[in-house]
Amino acid sequence: MGKSERSLPDGWTTAPAEALLVANAAPVAEYDPSSTPGYSGDKNAGTAALAKRGEYLADLQEMLFANGRAGDNRSVLLVIQGMDTAGKGGIVRHVGGLVDPQGLAIKGFGKPTPEELSHDFLWRIHRALPSAGKIGIFDRSHYEDVLPVRVHHLVPESVWSKRYDLINQFERELVDAGTTVVKVALVVSPDEQKQRLTDRLADPTKFWKYNPGDVDERGFWDEYLQAYQAIFDLTNTDYAPWHIIGADRKWFSRLAVCELLIDALERLDLDWPDADFDLERERARVAAL
Repeated sequence: MGKSERSLPDGWTTAPAEALLVANAAPVAEYDPSSTPGYSGDKNAGTAALAKRGEYLADLQEMLFANGRAGDNRSVLLVIQGMDTAGKGGIVRHVGGLVDPQGLAIKGFGKPTPEELSHDFLWRIHRALPSAGKIGIFDRSHYEDVLPVRVHHLVPESVWSKRYDLINQFERELVDAGTTVVKVALVVSPDEQKQRLTDRLADPTKFWKYNPGDVDERGFWDEYLQAYQAIFDLTNTDYAPWHIIGADRKWFSRLAVCELLIDALERLDLDWPDADFDLERERARVAAL
């Protein structure tokens, strides 16, 4: 289906891939995390839309996987960044969970191991890239090396400041090799983050999610906003653009990411691969069983 043939999904007044572009948004320090750019529906409509659109996403993902099995080298990489409690894990579960797990490659990036630190910062990223026919999901990513690394001065500025160009080069090579890169920044408000941390401490089933260090990180809120604005300014490219999504409304952020993945897959103009065997002969053989 060509771009001009696509109609807007129900409830959207602007195509999600356009409405959510960081280039069309306010600076991150002024961004409203409760906003729903381009979407006119409420929570009930959004939740219903996610279920319906999830079925379509699953069909597209199966087609991508089938083509990968048939020799097509293309893949999709979803990069998710966001402050603590922004809902990165929820996106992985509730959007990634809509599709067949055999077609997914999920990787979370935490503090680098000693082995990873002994290599270039992109080494561990290369090792986790999705293979042909798969959707890769990065819960945090190579951008950690210009976010907390910058905020906490983990390496000298002379080191991290060079990484923006290296990241652009890396993503350019990914795209040229057949990987569609979808970059998402989830923005949560301080008030909503506090509420989510409070909820985790009130529910024994969520204690495992609570990290005392998340409270410490709140003291660097402004520094993180500056670091995020820098990645938007320096790594927002036409081949791998950034999308910014308010995370205060979980239902919206999940629907928005679902739509971005659908858009990425539709742009691949996929079709089911042809049979690589004599179709009529095999039909006759099966009929004779």
